[in-house]
Amino acid sequence: MSDTRGPRAATAIFEATLGLLAERGYDGLTIEAVARQAGVNKTTIYRWWPSKPALLRATVLHARALDIDVPDTGSLRGDLVALVEQVVALLTGPHAEPVVRALAGGSGQPELAELTRDLFADRFAREQPIFERARARGELPATDPKLLVDLLAGAVWARVLLRREAVPDGFAVEAVDAVIR
Repeated sequence: MSDTRGPRAATAIFEATLGLLAERGYDGLTIEAVARQAGVNKTTIYRWWPSKPALLRATVLHARALDIDVPDTGSLRGDLVALVEQVVALLTGPHAEPVVRALAGGSGQPELAELTRDLFADRFAREQPIFERARARGELPATDPKLLVDLLAGAVWARVLLRREAVPDGFAVEAVDAVIR
């Protein structure tokens, strides 16, 4: 079945999936536990998502808790600052941070590696309007947009997930200014 559709209880199913992933990790995540926590029959889940990887993929790509709104501030710099601020909020937020940690820590799981690749491809595709608008305004230098996103989001991921340090006030502005000079 398509990832973009789901049962009426999709929101509850996605929330239960994220909660259990954060609490138990990928190995401890089961469709039976998701069904119990979401208050649905496991057949409802299997009807839409035939496996744990399929459910997790749909959850990560479509759950609002992990979403980022593409900013439109009127400038490339403003859009990038707003985007970095959202990444910081996502990675340090009480609901998403444990989920992101569980996904990032699953490098030994081929399903999680593929999911991570899909998640970043999906988010980068959604961020394309930032760069299209910047090109139209003549603001985008001859730089690969993916490189800009990698440098900026990577700085947040390194600070939060790898170094386990707090992100200081003004980090987004400082990072964007350093990258787009």
